[in-house]
Amino acid sequence: MTDDKKKVIMIVEDDSFVTDIYETKLTQEGFSVILAANGLEAMKKLEEAPLPNLILLDIVMPYKDGLEVLRDIKKTAKYQDIPVILLTNLSQKEEIDKGLKLGACDYLIKSHFTPTEVLEKINGHIK
Repeated sequence: MTDDKKKVIMIVEDDSFVTDIYETKLTQEGFSVILAANGLEAMKKLEEAPLPNLILLDIVMPYKDGLEVLRDIKKTAKYQDIPVILLTNLSQKEEIDKGLKLGACDYLIKSHFTPTEVLEKINGHIK
């Protein structure tokens, strides 16, 4: 947690347009935002940055996909209690089911949710 007690959200997303939208919305709402453009970068930033209160995690990314990142997060004691919302364009039920079984607390299909609705989901999962 940062010194000023802002809630920290990590966005792991390889689409800079999507990242910009969510970063802007979350910053306006008083959150501190950590960005990672792929799964490898996300794992590196988890080691270096303040632990996030929640992770928004894209599934389809280069180097290491979101399901691999989720698996690593849930295997690591230090990170396993961080809520993870899968953020995806996929509507394939099997990918979503796999993510939920791996420990994601929720999933959002990008085209079905506005940034305000995503914010409501985030607030619902942050303790």
